[in-house]
Amino acid sequence: MTKKQSGPTAVVAQNSSFFEVVQLIDQARQYTARAINTALIELYWQVGQYVSQKTASAGWGKATVLELATYIQRTQPGIRGFSSQNIWRMRQFFEAYRSEPHLSTLLRELPWSSNLHILTRAKHPDERAFYLRKAVEQRWSVREVARQMDNHLFVRTQLVPAKVSTALREIHPLATQYLRDMFFFEFLGLTNDHSESDLHQGLIKHLGRFLTELGSDFCYVGSEYPIQVGGQDFALDLLFFHRSLNCLLAIELKVTRFEPEHLGKLNFYLEALDQGHRKAHENPAIGVLLCASKDDEVVEYALNRSLSPALIAEYQTRLPDKKLLQAKLHEFYLQNVPVDDA
Repeated sequence: MTKKQSGPTAVVAQNSSFFEVVQLIDQARQYTARAINTALIELYWQVGQYVSQKTASAGWGKATVLELATYIQRTQPGIRGFSSQNIWRMRQFFEAYRSEPHLSTLLRELPWSSNLHILTRAKHPDERAFYLRKAVEQRWSVREVARQMDNHLFVRTQLVPAKVSTALREIHPLATQYLRDMFFFEFLGLTNDHSESDLHQGLIKHLGRFLTELGSDFCYVGSEYPIQVGGQDFALDLLFFHRSLNCLLAIELKVTRFEPEHLGKLNFYLEALDQGHRKAHENPAIGVLLCASKDDEVVEYALNRSLSPALIAEYQTRLPDKKLLQAKLHEFYLQNVPVDDA
């Protein structure tokens, strides 16, 4: 006869069993939440379609939509989300995306508030599609959607591509799809005279937000990552792995302006990673030198002769100059398909 287990081991086994049940509950909740959101967005789409058709065929205007909202509140007491303004947004939502069926799944994966941010603030179809994809791929919260639109991610990544070394472009042809050379760390709350240690510790403390700012497919490996060459020990500021590029990615921090000599140390680390840390199935490591400021012409000269896959990036502790980026966006609008009035 098997003796019944007791003591700490039995408690651990029991807790493990309980945890599996809790996991099932959490999975069911997540599935239910997604299903409810999909159904809600589908409802808003259908209402928007109906109102759009009535606007075109029966001359419905904002006054009629206000009457509709009042009628809904009277016949469906307690229901939320059907104010006249929101119903009008449903119409705009339908009209903005009715000719873009390839975005249908993305629209239904995002909550209505995120959809509204993108719908009302991105005026060009390409810009809207960009933010929809990014929000779904990186699972942005509503707050993060607003933040990334505030710092004009579309302009910075699509209209002003990162300047990378020739070696990086040749070794990793897709690198510019995932890497950029401007980051905003306003969430760190750094003072103007912050030290490299302040920056380093802040990024580790806010690692989740740092990963979001870096972009998709970055996996954190370590801080002050130990590297030994010969009889000497070195410490790489930050090490990541990028899933899509299938390589290690080293980040060195500088709280000063970029100087050409900074690149030599980064190149040294990349060589050490490739020789002593890279696995057989991985691509050569990439280096990012993250500086407080940079002169683009100096960067271009430095990268032209670099044999390493590297880029020089700049970080800012405040959100960008909106007027400058809006001007660039306006220029994009003028050069492309006419903007719709969504």
